[in-house]
Amino acid sequence: MATLMIQGTTSDAGKSTVVAGLCRVLARRGVSVAPFKPQNMALNSAVTVDGGEIGRSTALQALAAGVEPHSDMNPVLLKPESDRGAQVILRGRVLGHMDALDYHAYKRTARESVLAAWQALSSRYDVIIAEGAGSPAEINLRANDIANMGFAEMVDCPVVLVGDIDRGGVFAQLVGTLELLSESERSRTRGFIVNRFRGDIALLEPGLDWLTERTGKPVYGTLPYLQGLLLDAEDSIGRSGRVGQGYILKVLVPALPRISNHNDFDPLRLHPQVELSFIGPNQVGTGRSLPPADLIILPGSKSTQADLAWLRAQGWEAAIQRHLRYGGKVLGICGGFQMLGRMVHDPDGLEGPAGSSPGLGLLDVETRMVAGKQLRNVSGRLLPEGMPISGYEIHNGMSEGPALARPLCELDGRPDGAVSDDGQIMGTYLHGLFDCPAACEALLARCGLDAQGAAVDHQAHRESELDRLADCLEAQLDMAAIERLLGG
Repeated sequence: MATLMIQGTTSDAGKSTVVAGLCRVLARRGVSVAPFKPQNMALNSAVTVDGGEIGRSTALQALAAGVEPHSDMNPVLLKPESDRGAQVILRGRVLGHMDALDYHAYKRTARESVLAAWQALSSRYDVIIAEGAGSPAEINLRANDIANMGFAEMVDCPVVLVGDIDRGGVFAQLVGTLELLSESERSRTRGFIVNRFRGDIALLEPGLDWLTERTGKPVYGTLPYLQGLLLDAEDSIGRSGRVGQGYILKVLVPALPRISNHNDFDPLRLHPQVELSFIGPNQVGTGRSLPPADLIILPGSKSTQADLAWLRAQGWEAAIQRHLRYGGKVLGICGGFQMLGRMVHDPDGLEGPAGSSPGLGLLDVETRMVAGKQLRNVSGRLLPEGMPISGYEIHNGMSEGPALARPLCELDGRPDGAVSDDGQIMGTYLHGLFDCPAACEALLARCGLDAQGAAVDHQAHRESELDRLADCLEAQLDMAAIERLLGG
């Protein structure tokens, strides 16, 4: 067993992408490889083969490696519920809710679970490509660190540091990070990868030579900015979808403060005749109106009642009613489905302060948050068209009410979701609703888009993008040096 850790100078430096690319490169060479992220903070998650929950980017890396995602691959997942608190998921299962100070103290205990998960994974694979979180140079978080150098020191593995040149200041990022590390941490940082470079490499080479001379460490390669690369994002919300020729279906999604699993919308970003827009704060309400749209989608939420209150405060309730009066369609996914109902009850405070909130009242259902999160991969069919669908469920709430008598789909033989009598309003607990192209086309046809054969097979697209990424790493990285870090 060999472990290599990819760390970054900042969040979104490209760690997740590099790990995914390396996993695909090694898998194509016949290496038994698995991804590993000791600690992750993200609201985008996936259901694992053992019925647990891990970060979405780690699940993508497992796909790149050609293996089933497992809870051992991301032993600590933090799902923020406020600026100071998060749900803590330990080895795939909900441990509870902690504020930042409590979790900082708990890391001593979490360290044992991280080590146990890494050891379990190491017994099943020959190579582990681990990913850090944020930056290893966060001075205030160094004590009991399990996300970056604390893990690397614990398992004694080499580290490669990634810097994002597209942001500017990449040399300051790399050198400054090294300067803030301890001597042993600097020693185990074996070299660098420069990410997202645009332009003529000849203009960059003098800087790379200076970097090696200044630090005594090699640059293993410079990765170009891959235009249009779309892989499951860790947290950042993608921009609008592609604009095609002819008729465009306009889709709006409120960018909720605790939006979760926004990867649901990646197939719409890729659709050549869909214009997808995320609407942030202060864009609706007094003196402002929503752009014209055919479909509004309320996304998943980690804190349904809090995000529902945000929607109201932002003026979305009146905007949605106006949208419906003009014939527009509304779809709610998971937490968004719960918001469409009459009431949301959280008597035990599972997602925030205990209490109940009135929903938008667009579907005759009520939701109660109950302990024991629903975690499952599912498949079934869209109703009534019968197109196959597949995806996953991650939710606490259980919904009941007359509207469920007209379900949107059937999942593993049971009805799911609801559709209003006039067909304008739809809701479901299924994440991945648009991933299967035939179902995607059928849903968009309900909203007025006649574009047979235009939907993208999202799973095939993922595989293609991973191969494109791996081809880039093969061409641009010193893979022989990377293999030496892995013991040959």
